[in-house]
Amino acid sequence: MKVTVDTKSGFCWGVVRTVDVAEKELKESGKLYSLGEIIHNPLEIDRLADKGLKTIRHSDLENIKDGKVLIRAHGEPPETYRKMRELGIEVIDATCPVVTKVQERIRKYYDKNFQIVIFGKKDHAEVIGLLGHTNNTAIVIKSIEEIEKLDFSKNIVLFSQTTMDKEAFYKLRDAIRERMKAEYEDGSLEDVGLDFHSKDTICGQVSGREKKLREFSQSNDVMIFVAGKMSSNGKVLYEIAKSENPNTYFIETESEIQKEWFVGKETVGISGATSTPQWLMNRVKEYIEEHFS
Repeated sequence: MKVTVDTKSGFCWGVVRTVDVAEKELKESGKLYSLGEIIHNPLEIDRLADKGLKTIRHSDLENIKDGKVLIRAHGEPPETYRKMRELGIEVIDATCPVVTKVQERIRKYYDKNFQIVIFGKKDHAEVIGLLGHTNNTAIVIKSIEEIEKLDFSKNIVLFSQTTMDKEAFYKLRDAIRERMKAEYEDGSLEDVGLDFHSKDTICGQVSGREKKLREFSQSNDVMIFVAGKMSSNGKVLYEIAKSENPNTYFIETESEIQKEWFVGKETVGISGATSTPQWLMNRVKEYIEEHFS
């Protein structure tokens, strides 16, 4: 079999930046705390842990006396920074600049008294950070069915978690707009003084991968998608790959690979999430070539 790693997959630049920041500090001091898992990939976390990175929770902050704390790419709510300042903790802020920009834009509309709506997963670290910039008043939804939670008598602005599906975002935008118009017989929001804005804050690098992933998936008999089971982006991209190639399998490590996946197949493609390290995809490639090729 011919086994190929997708050259457009793996770490996005925001994750590369965060890992680089962590490795630089670890090289200098040999110790660093990460507030939450630095990325949603257990093998990469283990690699960095061997260099001295320790993952902590918010409840651990009061006990940190001997090292710096890294804010990962997902970002944090303002309250976290305030607490760390009060505790005298030195912060290394590695929030992805794309996420930082979304936080700033949300704050702008919050200050204008808009009803903030976030297309995303309410328990995701990035969304928790975004919520903090609205004093936790934003409404988080992930489907058209949930728009009934909104107050259509208020000005509304729709944002997105940076790793959500772009097509789903625009369907949600259209549904909210039509629902607002339906509140008024003449269908005119302007006549009643209401505003609705939608801000496509999905990461361009992430959304740009969709087309390439579809093409790559179609060009192979079998697709092996490598990602951490907790990766939101990984789940989205996996579903995209599977929609193009039914013979697509999600794995976290090479130990999950099954022999029967490759029976009668000639080409195998390997792809991954924005949190999947290149070295891991290469290791999966070598494993398949050694055991099944």
